[in-house]
Order: sequence, then structure tokens, then C-alpha cells
Amino acid sequence: MKPSRPLYEREPELATAAQAIDALCGAQATGGLLIYSGEAGIGKTALLEEIQAMAADRCTIWSARGGETVTSVPFHVVRQLLQPALNQFPPDDVRALFGPWFDIAAPALGLAEPSGPQTDPQGVRDGLDYVVKRLASRLSHRPLLLVIDDAHWADGESLAWLSSFTARLGDLRVLVVQAHRPEELAAREAARNAAGGHPAQIRVALRALTPDATAELVRATLGEHADDPFCREVWAVTGGNPYEAVELVAKVQDKELVPLEESAGLLRELGASARGSGLVARLERLGTNANRFAWAAAVLGTDISQDLAARLAGMSPAEAADCTARLREARIVTGFDPLEFVHPLIASAIYRSIPPATRTAMHGRAAWAITDAGLGPAAASRHLLEVHPDDDQELVAQLRAAAKQHLAVGAPRPPGAVWSARSTSRRATTCAPPCCTSWAARRSSAPRPPPCSTCGPPWTCPDSPTTCGSTPPSGSPPRCPTTTSSRRRPWPSRPRPSARLPDPA
Repeated sequence: MKPSRPLYEREPELATAAQAIDALCGAQATGGLLIYSGEAGIGKTALLEEIQAMAADRCTIWSARGGETVTSVPFHVVRQLLQPALNQFPPDDVRALFGPWFDIAAPALGLAEPSGPQTDPQGVRDGLDYVVKRLASRLSHRPLLLVIDDAHWADGESLAWLSSFTARLGDLRVLVVQAHRPEELAAREAARNAAGGHPAQIRVALRALTPDATAELVRATLGEHADDPFCREVWAVTGGNPYEAVELVAKVQDKELVPLEESAGLLRELGASARGSGLVARLERLGTNANRFAWAAAVLGTDISQDLAARLAGMSPAEAADCTARLREARIVTGFDPLEFVHPLIASAIYRSIPPATRTAMHGRAAWAITDAGLGPAAASRHLLEVHPDDDQELVAQLRAAAKQHLAVGAPRPPGAVWSARSTSRRATTCAPPCCTSWAARRSSAPRPPPCSTCGPPWTCPDSPTTCGSTPPSGSPPRCPTTTSSRRRPWPSRPRPSARLPDPA
């Protein structure tokens, strides 16, 4: 665990956590659900780290973190929580822990092959409940603390399990602590269900730092000689956002600015370099190789394998190690193997800065590398869904295999994979004349040509009196195979390892 950093104006939030931990470890052993919410950079991760440090001597701690690019990976968060604990047991003991639920729930954690084509999602959730209860009983001398960071990016299957599991926490010596961005979690129906209806739920909203707390942060880093106008300007530039304030103060140190009023006018420009286009410009100054490696890491998302990122960036292990060192020194990534971005805001800014055509090609290369590493089509599927798969039967087969794997482990609806495979297959195998008018034309008041003999109204076919062979689902725009292929993107659908990415501009 990282060493704890000083937190400012978080005494009420920490006191709430301390009360929940005391209740968990007390004679009554009361579990519960503690939810922290706040905007990006408000200090949720630092607060969770402090809570883990507070409970380290009294609780068994399992932690997990959602990721913006892995929301479609089933049970990603659940696997982070449970796999490290289960890996401590020999295989026979693991099977005994699952008991009658092994064939149903173990595939969801990647511990066994699926036993059938489709598993009941509720059965998987019940099996996971059973396993956690068994594990908690084996840890009877220490209660269990589950910590989930960035829950707004947790996969739907993990959120569904957390919803059902936390509803029964009162009977277990388990405390679940969750942190999320409220506006993003509220946008997902599963997340709304997971966040409500728990009798022992405690909600805490994190607020921005006041000018006084920001001044304390500045002086703790730059020295007591930092004057009031300078500290006030740091607060004005960052809005009291702790992450932005820490980054801005670090840049003041890098530039060796004197923390006095005469330097306050430079802070706004320095603050812009910590986010958005300023961050991208700072990354470009590190060199072409570092930029390309950062792109590769952003495409891979979380738990970034340095070897996989090197293959994706088209560089040698030595070059990758050098790039990692430069990115770590620039406070862009942290860790060694796996790597992580210092903050999700950095990962998002870098990912969105990749030119769209290059980003699509990199997802194709990532899918190839993951499949080549033997990780299976399900692991590659999130990248496959980002490419343009016209006329690629192999890719269609991979998407279908991924959809089958998702269903087999208890994911009720593999996101995008089933429909992508079906629509891609239709475009790849059907040859038909151009036949469907545009969606906009069909919705206009202009006179409509005669209907297609197969599709019927409103799927009108002015260019062919025969069949169009491309009936979409109700409410969708027409997808004629011939006209779709004429709009095909100019980059390859499945890049090969010999392909080299363009150098960043």
C-alpha cells in the first residue's frame, strides 16, 4: 500500500469511516455500506487509501478499481476483489470453498472453464455470495473490508452482484466502502440499483478545499514563506480541487518559482499544463517514443503490462523501459509492472488525444496482441468492438466466441458483442444491390418510392425492385450491405504485428 499522504479538511469523512470500522470490529460486528462521492480529482482515492491504512491492523482488506476502458469486461471488479484471496489456497481448497457452486460461479472469476453455453446470472451472484461468506468465516478473527474505487466505471455484472450482496451485509462482518463520481454513476441503471435501498448505507459527499486548506497544502510543500496572495491564486486557479492543487504546486517546484505574489500571474498557465491540451503538449515534449508508449498504455487502460504496451507501441523492451522511466518522472504513470496512470484524468486526456484513425488501428493491434498471448477472445473483445470489421469473417468469429464466453460466465447481455457479430456477419456475407433510402430521407415529408418486395414499408428501395436482404431491427436506420461497404474506412480492420503506427504529430 502507498504511504498515506496528509489530507486536508477530511476530518468528518475520516471520522465517519472510523465509526464504521469500529462498528465492524466491535462486539456486535455490524457490517454496512459506506459510499463517498465527488467530482474527478476531489480526493476519493487518497481518502480510500487513508481508510485502508486506518483499518490495516484490524481488518482483512480486499480492494478493486473500475476502469473507463474496461466497463464491458464481465466481473472485472469482482475478480480484482476475490482472486488475490483465492490464490492463497491450493486448488482443492478453492473447490471446497465453492462447494456446490463451483461449476456456476468459478468461471465468472476465471478459475474454471464454463460448464454450459449460458449460466443463470442470479445463480452466479448467489454463488459469489456463498464464496464470500465462506471466506469471511475462515477469517473469523478479522472482519472483512471491501474497498471499491471508481465504482462509476465498474462493469455491470460486478455492480449487480454488489447490489444484491450489500443488501444482506447486516448479517456479515463485512464493510463495503465505495467511491464514485455521482454524475457518471447516476447515468447507469445498474449503478443506480447498486447505490440504493440498503438499510445500513451511509453516504458522504466530498467537497472542494477552502482557501485556508489550500494555503496549508501550498505551504506544506513550498514552505511557510509562501504569501497569502500566492496561496489565494492557487485556490482560484484550481477551484480547491486537491488533485489539481497538488499538480500545480509540483509544477511550481519544477519551475523553481518563488511562491510570492510576483509569481502568482504565472499560475494559470501552469495549471492549464496539468490537464487537457496542456497535458498533451507536456507529453509531446517528452519525445516521440514516450508519446507513442503513453498512447499504447491509454488504449490498454488498467493493469498495464509493460511488455504488452511495448508490443502495441512497436518498440523493444529497452525502449519501453526508458519511456516508462520518463513518464514516471513526469508524473504521468506510476508503478512498474503492471503500470497505472497517476490519475484517471490523465489517462482520459491522453486517450482522447489519439487521432481517431490511429486509435482504431491501435485497438486492432491490441486485440491481436491479447489473442496472440493466449488470453482469449473475451479479453480481446473490448478492443474488437472499437475497430471496423467489414468483410472480416475471422473477426466475426472472434466476436461470437467472446459473446458465448460472456454468456457462459453469467453476463446476461454481452455489451455490443452479439449485435456487432450479427450485423458484421450480414455485411460480410450478403451481397445485394443498393436499395435503402437514407434514414433522413425516409423521415422527411418527400414522396416515398415503392416499397421493397421483402422489407416492405417503410424500408423503401428506389434502386432495386427486388430484395434488399438487410432488414434492421425496429427503430434502427437501414444498413444496406452494398452501400455500407462503399463507406468502408480506409484503415485495415485487423492490423498485423508488422504494421507500424504513425509517429505522433
